[in-house]
Amino acid sequence: MQPADSTLTRLARRVVEPMGYELVGVEFFQHGTNATLRVYIDHPDGITLDDCTSVSHQLSGVLDVEDPLPGQYDLEISSPGVERPLVFPEHYARFVGERVKIRLAEKLRGRRRLQGLLVGCDDEQVSIEVEGEVWQVPFGVIESSRLVVDW
Repeated sequence: MQPADSTLTRLARRVVEPMGYELVGVEFFQHGTNATLRVYIDHPDGITLDDCTSVSHQLSGVLDVEDPLPGQYDLEISSPGVERPLVFPEHYARFVGERVKIRLAEKLRGRRRLQGLLVGCDDEQVSIEVEGEVWQVPFGVIESSRLVVDW
């Protein structure tokens, strides 16, 4: 996921939120000569194909004008799914009490992957209980984070 303060995330938020959707996150990745910009959106009533189409149309126009990415890429608009990514501090605050898995950009106390119960967050860090121990994880070292669904 792109950081909350990235150019792509700010641009997508500027389009998505006035349309009444929540911006969940933005991914940009390349596979050889192919590139994809994926934007995750959500809404309390869920996301339909019509919602994705509408956001795609609006965002495509802004991307054509702003031209933040070199070369060609595919634009995908998607719902976040059941194991939704957590990107912004408000996502973590909303899902306190849920199970999460976090991948770190650098080792913290010898580990790069954590999975456990999200027990709190503030503007600078999240608190996650892992194997009975509460870890304080600064946002700056989180590479990616998702909800974990226990089926």
